[in-house]
Amino acid sequence: PKIDVALTASQRTAYQKYTFTKGYEQSVILDLGFAINWDRPTETSIKLKNPTTITGYRHSSGWAKNQKVFFVAEFSKPIVSHQFTAEGKEVESDSVSGAKTAAQFFFDKSENDTLEVKIALSSVNIANAEENLDAESNFNQVQQETENIWEETLSKIEVETPVDSLKTIFYTALYHTHISPVTFSDATGEFRLQNDSIAKGDFTAYTTLSLWDTFRAEQPLLTLTDPDRVSDIIKSMLAYYGINKKLPVWNLYGNETNTMTGYHAIPVITEAYLKGIKDFDAEKAFEAMKTTMMQDERWLDLYKEYGYIPFDLGNESVTATLEYAYDDWCVAQMVKALGKEKDYEFFLDRSMAFQQLFDPETGFMRGKSADGKWHEPFDPKFSKHETNTDYTEGNAWQHSWFVPHAPDSLIALMGGKEKFVAKLEQLFAESSEISGEEASPDISGLIGQYAHGNEPSHHITYLFNKAGAPWRTQYWVHEILKTQYNTTPNGLSGNEDAGQMSAWYVFSSMGLYPMNPSSTTYEIGSPVFEKTTMNLPNGNKFTIEAQDVSEANFYIQSATLNGKEFNKTSIAHSEILKGGTLKLIMGSEPNKEWGTSAE
Repeated sequence: PKIDVALTASQRTAYQKYTFTKGYEQSVILDLGFAINWDRPTETSIKLKNPTTITGYRHSSGWAKNQKVFFVAEFSKPIVSHQFTAEGKEVESDSVSGAKTAAQFFFDKSENDTLEVKIALSSVNIANAEENLDAESNFNQVQQETENIWEETLSKIEVETPVDSLKTIFYTALYHTHISPVTFSDATGEFRLQNDSIAKGDFTAYTTLSLWDTFRAEQPLLTLTDPDRVSDIIKSMLAYYGINKKLPVWNLYGNETNTMTGYHAIPVITEAYLKGIKDFDAEKAFEAMKTTMMQDERWLDLYKEYGYIPFDLGNESVTATLEYAYDDWCVAQMVKALGKEKDYEFFLDRSMAFQQLFDPETGFMRGKSADGKWHEPFDPKFSKHETNTDYTEGNAWQHSWFVPHAPDSLIALMGGKEKFVAKLEQLFAESSEISGEEASPDISGLIGQYAHGNEPSHHITYLFNKAGAPWRTQYWVHEILKTQYNTTPNGLSGNEDAGQMSAWYVFSSMGLYPMNPSSTTYEIGSPVFEKTTMNLPNGNKFTIEAQDVSEANFYIQSATLNGKEFNKTSIAHSEILKGGTLKLIMGSEPNKEWGTSAE
């Protein structure tokens, strides 16, 4: 409580400013042995390079098995004394190394009360960390520059509403969507791969690719706000493919963690290419997509042999099958765009694998054994976390809807539109009880069995649009926006998951959602803002106006696009890029004629 702390950052340098109470000891501690969660240091080092600079490194293993962080820290005034420790024992030296090292540095308290620190990191070496360190700038200058960058970033979408809390939630969400993925390459363009080779590119390499989460709405949002960044994300993924011979699943600090199901780098690549973001090697991307989906790892051998993943041979079998089917559809769309007809037919055919796991008797996607028998006993509310389970972080109620590429087929499997809508309504009306002693803790934000606090549910409300009942999409989107997000510290119903939880809000509050990202269309829901303006990178502006929108008026009565009648529940990405105005007239009662014609 005797020290005031201020923090800011540039692209590759962290800035810290400590203001000490007058007359108190001025010191800072660096503890490279400190670890949380899975992470454990394996080798660390600290060196006093000169009176104002320290360098070193910290190698560790955990979720990222090969994490090597090299650093340089520069202080605004000289270190007058220091104390080093290794494995908890004091070391009399100007450098120290070991599995767990730490240091305390003391500064002249008579000079002034403020100490500033600049820190830069690298995955490659100390020299690159020093190259990443801003040479001339100071804390106040960088704070202002960073504020300007965020102001520009958050101005990419402007919302107008008399309700201040909605603005707070929206811009907090938009901020969250621009934190991950994170810059990984150095100013030199170099970055470390998990096999310790050093890659170098003419692009910004990114890591923290939580693709199971972010392919759903976070990545689609970046295609609207930051298309150049999307290209670099794809180039990064192709660099990781270069050593692993498979596209990343969940990349952390350049390491493949193989966390979660599916290969959702694939929809990210397909979506970008079909949206006209092509500043990457499309043929190499196709090779990576095809090679990834034709390998034998992560139950793909079973998927190829049986046409689904049998629950008695593979884990999380239902979720994995459904997600591989979607990935296959995305490969098919990419190869179609590249004119590879044979590959197109193969992957399109395999994308119907979800049909193998639909049980017409119960109306759910269920685990099936290698000899074709359903997994018994069956409870659609049953959840078991991670091992020996059919569903990833969820249950049959939450996962049976994941067929974003073929909703018409899913509707037909469930008995047609009327029965489909009734089943979908039942999802929200069921009790929120989750059965099973080892139920997944990730199931949260429950409305009935709909679990907004985890990503598999995020597209579900927009399926009403596909079944001819868009007013139910409007109702439930409004309900989720109202109940699952707020301005308190507990303002999200689940963890952020690298921007996805907030990306759902950004899109849905504007009145749009990419239910199937690689389709390059957005479903229309129910906006909360009177006016939303997207300031697009191509210089155009796309505006969504919601006339008479309010807490009570969340149903769409009619719509026009650039002054012409608009009677569809989706809009193309290409239409948005042209600029223009989508005007929605809102009311308190559903108009069951709007958006329901066969066209």
